[in-house]
Amino acid sequence: MNIDEDTSAWLGCPTPLEMYKHQCAMLEDELTTAYQLLKKARANIAGLVQMNDLLATEKAAAESQLRSVSADLSRVHVQGSEMSKQIMSLKIIASQNEHLHIENQRLLLELSVLRGPRS
Repeated sequence: MNIDEDTSAWLGCPTPLEMYKHQCAMLEDELTTAYQLLKKARANIAGLVQMNDLLATEKAAAESQLRSVSADLSRVHVQGSEMSKQIMSLKIIASQNEHLHIENQRLLLELSVLRGPRS
């Protein structure tokens, strides 16, 4: 047996040039796929940037509205406190009025008892 004999052609093994061409074709396919993915990613990024801009604008508007509503709420709270003070004052006056009315009725009853029956 002669071991030095070239047997690569016997089994249909590719030549080094065929292997390089095949490797180049595979790299070209990978680059094409990578380019398509990169293009899609860039489009996604552009869409995300637009969404971010829109959200930032809406956030600024919502914050402005929140400040306005907070100011209104604070003003209404102050007015409510003032009205509560007035209501408490009126309740005190009403209580005093009721007390004076009861006292007046009691005094009228005592006076009518002291004067006696009217003829």
